[in-house]
Amino acid sequence: MLGGVENHSLPRTAAFFDLDKTVIAKSSTLTFSKSFYQGGLINRRAVLRTAYAQFVFLAGGADHDQMERMRQYLSALCRGWNVQQVREIVAETLHELIDPIIYDEAASLIEEHHAAGRDVVIVSTSGAEVVEPIGALLGADRVVATRMVVEDGAFTGEIEYYAYGPTKAEAVRELAASEGYDLSRCYAYSDSITDIPMLEAVGHPHAVNPDRALRREAVSRDWPILCFNRPVRLKQRISALAMPSRPALLMAAAIGAAAATAGLMWFANRRRSTMPALPAFDAKSKRTVA
Repeated sequence: MLGGVENHSLPRTAAFFDLDKTVIAKSSTLTFSKSFYQGGLINRRAVLRTAYAQFVFLAGGADHDQMERMRQYLSALCRGWNVQQVREIVAETLHELIDPIIYDEAASLIEEHHAAGRDVVIVSTSGAEVVEPIGALLGADRVVATRMVVEDGAFTGEIEYYAYGPTKAEAVRELAASEGYDLSRCYAYSDSITDIPMLEAVGHPHAVNPDRALRREAVSRDWPILCFNRPVRLKQRISALAMPSRPALLMAAAIGAAAATAGLMWFANRRRSTMPALPAFDAKSKRTVA
């Protein structure tokens, strides 16, 4: 259970969320492979390879060596890509691909942290061109993501900033210094053992859908373990939150009908009391009588 609304006389706080398998059910970068193929950025072989990488990622998470191989592969793959084209493809397919795989539980947590007055920060190893639009979709206040080197509007294949492992923790501490967050009162959420440094940096770490290594670590440290398993479209969540329950709808309908009936009766009585009396009609003489 989250704490209550923040006391604004105290230092500010934040909730730091890993993205893949923590907030969304898949790898954010690999999810766009089909769209990149349709946009002419990758070939069919690359689509199949990223599909396999997605399977490995979902089946058991990715350890340090697997993440390193994936980093090298994706860096080489995107060499020469037009950055603007990538952004346009992500923008065009964001709702189609990402909206359906957002965990309902994660979206609720984000809402709760905002309601408590905390900033929400997405901290992801995926590229900024993918993570930033997803962060905006989720209503995050800030995003920390991997940044590629860009020259003449295209990726060089080199990495300028790699948001991974200890680097995530460094980013969290830097944000705390610049934004005035009290890390001892901050929250963090991740599924991966590679995010232990980020989880250790805050006072309220949480393991979400943890891989085996993180689960063991969370149990040994008595960290809460959360299970997110309900992906849902944000539009469905909004309509569900906005729509009253069936009993409430029936009650509202009954009240509305009663009010309408009372209004009609009042209008009819008022009309009768204010209208001039109509002359009577004598059927026998076929004349009106004043």
